[in-house]
Amino acid sequence: MPRSPKLPRNNHSPARDHGWVAVTPAGVAGRGLTADDAQAAAKLSRLKESAQVIYLPTDQSPPLALPPIFDRVRAALPDPARIWLVGGSVRDALLTRPIHDLDFVVDGDGLEIAREVASRVGGAFYPLDEERRTGRVVLIEDEERFYFDFARLRGKDLTADLAARDLTVNAMAVSLTPPEELIDPMGGQADLKAKVLRMCLPTSFADDAVRTLRVVRLAAQLDFRLERGTREAARAASLLSNVSAERVRDELMRILGGRRPVAALRALDALGALVAVVPEVAALKGVTQSPPHIYDVWEHTLRVVDKLEGLLSVLGRTHDVDAASEFALGYAAARVGRYRHPLADHLEQELSLGRSTRSLLFLSALLHDIAKPFTRTVEADTDRIRFFNHEEQGAKIAQQRATVLRLSGDEVERVAATVAGHMRPVWLSQGEAVTRRAIYRFFKATGLAGVDVCLLTLADLLGTRGIELGQAEWAARVDTVVALLDAFFAQPETIVRPAPLITGDEVMNELGVPQGPRVGEVLEAVREAQAAGEVTTREEALALGKRMKDEG
Repeated sequence: MPRSPKLPRNNHSPARDHGWVAVTPAGVAGRGLTADDAQAAAKLSRLKESAQVIYLPTDQSPPLALPPIFDRVRAALPDPARIWLVGGSVRDALLTRPIHDLDFVVDGDGLEIAREVASRVGGAFYPLDEERRTGRVVLIEDEERFYFDFARLRGKDLTADLAARDLTVNAMAVSLTPPEELIDPMGGQADLKAKVLRMCLPTSFADDAVRTLRVVRLAAQLDFRLERGTREAARAASLLSNVSAERVRDELMRILGGRRPVAALRALDALGALVAVVPEVAALKGVTQSPPHIYDVWEHTLRVVDKLEGLLSVLGRTHDVDAASEFALGYAAARVGRYRHPLADHLEQELSLGRSTRSLLFLSALLHDIAKPFTRTVEADTDRIRFFNHEEQGAKIAQQRATVLRLSGDEVERVAATVAGHMRPVWLSQGEAVTRRAIYRFFKATGLAGVDVCLLTLADLLGTRGIELGQAEWAARVDTVVALLDAFFAQPETIVRPAPLITGDEVMNELGVPQGPRVGEVLEAVREAQAAGEVTTREEALALGKRMKDEG
């Protein structure tokens, strides 16, 4: 009787998974609940190698940390024996990470099952992909939104479906009928324990180049490492030329809105994928800057993204004491922390379904100095480097890139406005106390993006000087932001958008101002005077309008 192949050390350990295991001299090639399942998995992953199937006794499946709402949806399934929980849902449940998106595969019509489940649980139904028969159910419980996606099996059976996925840690499934079992033909659980991201098949990235973005996102968010062959395959597929702009957009925004975005950006850059997604960043490298900058434009940009994440961590709903131990972040937390809940509400808003304002803010941070290579000048007498109007030119470039990424019109406008306004707090903090009139003008120019600008300007300064940042300069910038946020959140109807005291008709009929641009100028002067506290009544507003008319 031939001996079983010896399993290499630090490879997938069959004792950690279920029953039947297919092994080759190179190691474990597949697993399954039956011998046929294990053999089928081995053929998919090791096409040219013969495998021997053996059975090893194992422990029970590990417990899954699923949200309580999962049981409510499972009870509504029309035929649980033909439906499996799969992919990232299983991965995150094994890691006990918070879960709001649950994915199911169906031996049947996923679109119809999603429609039926939505009807039974009182959720909202959305058809996602008619051709692939994929539907979504959205449920809200305790003010939290949950997404349940149902897709038709890809391939002839569940094993083929899982093997066609990108990474082994995403190629696990759980049966929904008792006793619930973990189905892991590609060895995902072992890689999960080893904190390794490994492609399911040698063709995984060639089959779908957007997986390069996804694997980088997961590596950053899970703090996992890429297996060597997986890294090389991701690099080879990094051009993304055959991927739709919408899919690239979705992955990029998940990266920017997720954990450790700067680590993901550096990894994308190393793989050659970042320039395929945001080609404008290539020009930032090596563009030197004068003091107070201590980095070139590219490194400064990355540090701003990094500092923005740190800043938002100390301004989140829950105060992070450890993160705020550094002076700069501690001072920001003490002064700006009073607005942590309204700031969180603002960042959680979605201008388009599934994409938060937070992710747009990080995109703005990535693009905030995007025009510096094209606006760079050097003064002949001092050698000082300047970037005149880089914020205005940058807003145009950011608008173009956001449009190419197929962001919605509101999202394009928000990113462009944030980039255009990112220098305004700098100018405000260089003078004396910020006046009510200046605050009104700031929000008139930036609109809702003004809150994003406030957060970006703090990260911008942190990413400019590094450890050389002086306390006085930082305090001045923070105090400027506090004045702006206080007006926006606490005094919006007084300073930011005061209610009109007079109308255009009154300006024309009572003051005799002819119809035309002058009417708008009078109304705007009145609103600005209201914000400044100089005009509080209709009579005072009309008196101001009369003076403007008399002065011509």
